[in-house]
Formats: sequence, C-alpha cells, structure tokens
Amino acid sequence: MNHVGTRRLETERLILRRYTVQDAPAMFRNWASDPEVTKYLTWPVHTSVEVTRELIENYWIPEYERPDTYHWGLELKQTGELIGDIAAVHIAEPIAEAELGWCMGRAWWGNGYMPEAARAVVNYLFDEAGFNRVMAGHDVDNPKSGRVMRKIGMSFEGVHRQAGRNNQGVVDMAFYAILKSDART
Repeated sequence: MNHVGTRRLETERLILRRYTVQDAPAMFRNWASDPEVTKYLTWPVHTSVEVTRELIENYWIPEYERPDTYHWGLELKQTGELIGDIAAVHIAEPIAEAELGWCMGRAWWGNGYMPEAARAVVNYLFDEAGFNRVMAGHDVDNPKSGRVMRKIGMSFEGVHRQAGRNNQGVVDMAFYAILKSDART
C-alpha cells in the first residue's frame, strides 16, 4: 500500500475535500443535528454547532497529518454547499482493506450523490493508495445504505447477527465488498 492521505477529488457534481473549521455550521445544519440522519450512525446527534466545530478542529483536521487518513466532506459544485461525509473508518493493513462509512443530509437523499462520491473514493483507494479490498456494512434496517453499496459494484457478503452497534443499539449488519480485481466502479 502507498498511503497518500486525503486529496481533493472531483466528480461530475461534487468536490470531495478536506474539512476546515469553517465547515462546522454547514455540517451541523445539514446532517449532524438531524436525528433522522444519525439514526443508524455510531455517534449521537450534535447538540450545538460548537460540538461540531470541536470535532472538526480537534480531531478531524489534525488527523489529516497522517497519510493513512482518508476523510472527505462532500461539496456540491453548483452551490458550494457541504452536504455529507465519506471516510475510510477502518483500515486493515495486513489485507490492504479499507472500510467505508458515509452520511448525507436528508435534503440530498435520493439524488445519486453518495454513489457518485463513493465510486470516486473506491477508485482513489485502489488506484492511488494501493488498497486491494474496500468494504462497507449497514444496519439491516437501513437498506438505503445497502443500495449505495450495490450501485458502486460491491458484492453482498452476508449478514452478521448482532455484529454492530449504532444509535439503535446492538444490530444485525449486512456486509458488502469490492476487490481491485472486480469490475471497475
């Protein structure tokens, strides 16, 4: 593997970029404060923009110094609005695997933005960082996330019972993955 860190990526409609402290109000407003967005996530709804600002400033920005950090904010090219997040939330070095996690503000659900962003990230992880496998999992009660996984070419690998914990408690998880040798996304 060749860790190259979080670099700016562009798709037809999106700019995937590093976070800045100035992103806190948009992140808070667009998804971090929304209990519907955070329902199946592992972190609680943010109670103030200051919580969001502290997360970005004290954790996410310093992590960009590490070349094995892959974490992007999703910005609409047309408006400059920050609408979501995608990251490699876990890396398994021995098998060159990255696990992706993502979320997006409700106002942008159903427009194909997340598959567009995820395809760009998967290709970047394969082509630039040298990963062999990219996987993702979702609460079985959140099938929309599974649709994104299928749209980007991931194959369903099975359900692990009570294998995850999110804001709903301990949950069954459906897992998907794509290998570098699989058809390109």
